[in-house]
Amino acid sequence: MIHLGCAGWSLSRQYADEFPLPGSHLQRYAARLDAVEINSSFYRVHLPATYARWACSVPEHFRFAVKLPRLITHELRLEGCEVALDAFLGQCRQLGDRLGCLLVQLPPSLAHDAGRDRRFFEVLREHYAGPVAVEPRHASWQAAQSMLIDLRIAQVAASPSRFAADAQPAGWPGLVYWRLHGEPRIYHSEYAQQYLEQLAERLRRSQAAGADTWCIFDNTASGAALGNALTLERYLR
Repeated sequence: MIHLGCAGWSLSRQYADEFPLPGSHLQRYAARLDAVEINSSFYRVHLPATYARWACSVPEHFRFAVKLPRLITHELRLEGCEVALDAFLGQCRQLGDRLGCLLVQLPPSLAHDAGRDRRFFEVLREHYAGPVAVEPRHASWQAAQSMLIDLRIAQVAASPSRFAADAQPAGWPGLVYWRLHGEPRIYHSEYAQQYLEQLAERLRRSQAAGADTWCIFDNTASGAALGNALTLERYLR
C-alpha cells in the first residue's frame, strides 16, 4: 500500500465537502485518506488513552506516522534520551497495529556524529522494530548512509530540499518516505499538477519494488495539503 496523507487531520473549509459526514475530523479524514502524520507529538505529550482513542476512530487499513518529541531530537539532541524515548514509545504504542512509522526530524544545527547517531538508533532499534524515517537538515548526514542502511532507517525525501542528497529517498531502501512542505513558500505553496503526476509515478515504482511507501503533505498553513493529497489520490487510482 501507498500511505498517503497530510501532517494532521484538520479539515479546511475549502475541502471539507470532500470528506463524508458525520463523525469527528479524524473519522471523516480517515474515510477518504489512509494515512496521517501526527506532528503534535513533537510539541506535547499525548496520553496513552488518546492514542488508543485515535486508533479506534479509523479503519483497519489506516496508518499513523508519529513524530518523535523535540525533547529527544532538539533539546537532548539524541544523547541521554533513553528514558524519554521509552516513555514516548509507551504512549504511541497504544495505536497498536495502526502505528505505521516513526519520524525523527532533526534540527538544522545537528551535524552527523557517527558515534552518537549510531548509539541513538541502536537504542531505538532495541525498543522498536517497526519502520523509522529520519529527516536530517544538515548536509553532513550525507555521510550517514551506511549506518542508516545497517539499522533499517530510511532518510526522508524532503521538499524543499536542504542539501543535495535529501531531495530523493535515501538510507534503507525498504522504506520510502516523502515529506512535502510546499515550494516556493514553505508550509503554504501548493504543488503543481505536473509535479503531482510525476510524483504518483515515483510512488508506484517504489511500491512495485516492495518498499513501504509514504507520502505526507506538510503544506498545511494555507490548506494546500488536503487539495494536493486528494489530487494525488486520484492520480494513484
